[in-house]
Amino acid sequence: MISDFLGGATSMGFAIAALLFLKFWQRTREGLFLAFSAAFLLLGTNQALLTLTRIPLEERSSLYLIRLAAFTLIIGALWWQNRKGRRSG
Repeated sequence: MISDFLGGATSMGFAIAALLFLKFWQRTREGLFLAFSAAFLLLGTNQALLTLTRIPLEERSSLYLIRLAAFTLIIGALWWQNRKGRRSG
């Protein structure tokens, strides 16, 4: 029961972070903030699915592909942002 509560709180934290990065993106129109928002939304979705689906621990590996996609998105956005900064300077 407490693990369900903590899983929901973690999902909510990821969703709040996604909304904050979306707000920053609306102000600046920087693609990095949009990528971070999408990544945190994916991480929140992953945590919610882990909490709600009750999949046994041994069979959860397919859900971690969502987490891999989020971290790949962050790494790709950082690479793109650094490459963009190098061209303009």
